Amino acid sequence: MRHSKHKHLLGVKSAHRLSLMANMCCALIDNGRIRTTLAKAKALRPSIEKIITLAKKAYLSDDAAKKVHYRRLAIARLKNMKSVQKLFDELAEDFVNRTGGYTRIYKLAIPRLGDAADMAIIEFVKATDKGYGKRKGSGKKTAKKSKSSKPKQKHTIEKKTDDVSENVVQDPPEVEEEVPVEKITGLETTQETEVETFSDLDGSTEETASEDASSESSNDSIDAPEKKLSEETDDSKDDSKKD
Repeated sequence: MRHSKHKHLLGVKSAHRLSLMANMCCALIDNGRIRTTLAKAKALRPSIEKIITLAKKAYLSDDAAKKVHYRRLAIARLKNMKSVQKLFDELAEDFVNRTGGYTRIYKLAIPRLGDAADMAIIEFVKATDKGYGKRKGSGKKTAKKSKSSKPKQKHTIEKKTDDVSENVVQDPPEVEEEVPVEKITGLETTQETEVETFSDLDGSTEETASEDASSESSNDSIDAPEKKLSEETDDSKDDSKKD
């Protein structure tokens, strides 16, 4: 059975793959960072980190025999004495305080021109690098969405009203202005003159009404004898016709 043991085959045989990983590990130790395809970078990470753990164990152990043993295991895998010596003598100190994550992969946006393979950069993580902090609220549970849309609208309306009430600015208190005495006296005099004008108007209206009534009565008195004369003439005409 397969048991998921072969993850990064890279389309080559095992001998080719082992030598490829050894060469890439030596290049990474010598340069600190290399540019390769994304698939090779993912395959290189576990192999180089296992060799770094051997260098850490050799650096922390007090037994000389163990130090030699760990160094020989690294030489058997890398097959390069200079790279192993640099890793065990110089770079091992940078990884002592780290419990893992010795390398970092950056995926590049532009693919390779020949076969359009995804490119990446793999590099060592420095001892002073604290990594990326966790996002706030990453561990909080998200609230479940309700099926009905009506309660959502209510909540939104309530929130809007709260925001409006917070943003409303209170009007400043009204200040009563003191009116000078001169203005008050002036108002009283104007009121008196208005009353006088109203009284004059009332008198004039009464006089005009009385004059109208007298003129109507005089007209009636003048018209009365004329009516009597016309009636008498009409009666005399009737009598003459009868005779």
